[in-house]
Amino acid sequence: MKKKYFDIISSLKQSTSPMTLNDRVMIVDGTNQFIRAFAAAPITSEHGYHVGGTTGFLMSLGYAIRNINPTRIIIIFDGKGGSQRRRKLYPEYKAGRKTHTNIINTEFYSTKQEETESMVEQLIRLTDYLDVLPVQTVCIDNIEADDTIAYLTRYFQEKYNSHITIMSTDGDFLQLVNENVVVWSPTKKKFYSIESIADEFEGLPSKNHIFYKILIGDGSDNIPGVKGLGLKTIKKRLPILFENNTEICLDDIFNYVTAKKDENKIYGVLADNKQLLELNYNLMQLSNVDLPATTKEKILNTIDLPINRLVKHKFISMLVHDAINSAFKTPDVWLQTHFSKVDGFAIESYPTRP
Repeated sequence: MKKKYFDIISSLKQSTSPMTLNDRVMIVDGTNQFIRAFAAAPITSEHGYHVGGTTGFLMSLGYAIRNINPTRIIIIFDGKGGSQRRRKLYPEYKAGRKTHTNIINTEFYSTKQEETESMVEQLIRLTDYLDVLPVQTVCIDNIEADDTIAYLTRYFQEKYNSHITIMSTDGDFLQLVNENVVVWSPTKKKFYSIESIADEFEGLPSKNHIFYKILIGDGSDNIPGVKGLGLKTIKKRLPILFENNTEICLDDIFNYVTAKKDENKIYGVLADNKQLLELNYNLMQLSNVDLPATTKEKILNTIDLPINRLVKHKFISMLVHDAINSAFKTPDVWLQTHFSKVDGFAIESYPTRP
């Protein structure tokens, strides 16, 4: 009997052991989140200036923290020239974005130049706020946020066995979902787990989501897919992608469609698009990103730095200066509610004195 109770107590101690810095890592797609906030949040300062990018980002970050309860927060931004590697593979990558001249917020801006200048100013101001919050920011030249996020997701799993939540509306990250990784969509206010991805995508396993993506392409990045393909057609004609216990690679798909080339014209179309699908895979896969060793070192050196501590008075002082403190109602309470706990974990990032 004593052994029985001892085992129960031991298991309780294990299940209630205190969390540490790297237990629950929240990785934020900062560029994605900022652009979304700038476009969608019609928030103005008390002086009537549009501040949706800065304020919307912070409010959405707070909402995510309440739902995720992280021990560590890392915010990733695209580096200067971040699309360089993919543009070498495919010069038209994100080409549509370069020529986009329409004003996003016609309510606040009369010219595209005026809007762009405001966007830059708000992003710079956002970094001032982040500097006094217990978060880390990473921005490495010539690397997109996607690649940095994918690399850190793998790094924290392998080194710390961390539970990771990626905050982004970008569906490319669904390919990284596994037992330790989920994606939080701030627009849908939904967690994407292995189970929810299967529910939403006709039973498609998250590990095969990349193949679905390369087949349909990505219009937002100007990556063409195979015409005439949708989720239901893919499930009907490529059932091997929906077999959860089968590890699939591109060659398996090509072998499958080649063997069935005479059964349906779609197999011939897929076989004829082998070069396109190989290119799409190299552009879109995030499971094993190809980063130079020097870049990986820069990323790790950044996250190994001590994490910012929460400096309430500076944050509130900036809110007052920018005339946006009313957006947070009671800023002191807002800061305490959302950042005090993660601030406690930030202490662990500081070297201990001998």
